[in-house]
Amino acid sequence: MARITAVSLKERKGQGGKIAMLTAYDFPTAQIVDAAGVDIALVGDSCGMVVMGRPDTLGVTMDQMCYHTRMVADAVEHAMVVADMPFLSYQVNPDDALRNAGRLIVEGRAQGVKLEGSADKFGGAITAILRAGIPVMGHIGLTPQSVNQIGGYKVQGRSTECRARLMDEARGIEEAGCFAVVLECIPADLAAEITERVSIPTIGIGAGASCDGQVLVFHDILGWGTVRFTRTFADVRGLMRQGCEDYVKAVQDGSFPSEENVFK
Repeated sequence: MARITAVSLKERKGQGGKIAMLTAYDFPTAQIVDAAGVDIALVGDSCGMVVMGRPDTLGVTMDQMCYHTRMVADAVEHAMVVADMPFLSYQVNPDDALRNAGRLIVEGRAQGVKLEGSADKFGGAITAILRAGIPVMGHIGLTPQSVNQIGGYKVQGRSTECRARLMDEARGIEEAGCFAVVLECIPADLAAEITERVSIPTIGIGAGASCDGQVLVFHDILGWGTVRFTRTFADVRGLMRQGCEDYVKAVQDGSFPSEENVFK
């Protein structure tokens, strides 16, 4: 099976097939995600919340992103590996942005990077990264790295002014040269309008079914999810807890280890 690339994903726009994107943060998870047939394995800075237990993504470092990205890249054979650029890795200046994006490619072995925010703010960073031959995915709407500025994890694009701004931002991301854009937590009708008007694939998360693709967090679909836009596709969390409880009980009642679990 051919490796999925930024070019092949962009060409899929308008052909009818949906893009499936899922996060992964380590080798065994990435093996599962890749074998399941996802198109994009996203090494998200969401690892700060779902793996490290932090309240937000802001404390995730470049070293940590390179570490997690390399584990995922070593496991994946089919999907495109895209790595999030963490907070302050691209916001300071284009030179820093290029240097940090390069680390995710060289050290992490990613095939592309994702950064949050508009081209008006970070167009210089996007241009510098693209000039180095690194594909860039945009991300607008609810941008978790701006959680302190926007006042929490809230739906964006409800007012007429905000809707117009998000439409302009989507077009700006397209014009900057990004191969796709994530639309997070915006009204479904606005996401549909953006999807219709831009030539690059839109990847929705809490943005309705009209986007060209969808992305969710790996842990959310397996029983850890609490937000409205996710769905538990398999209660792996429940199975894991049951397995641990059964182990504890077996140790306590002496049924483990049995004769078959002992070296002779």
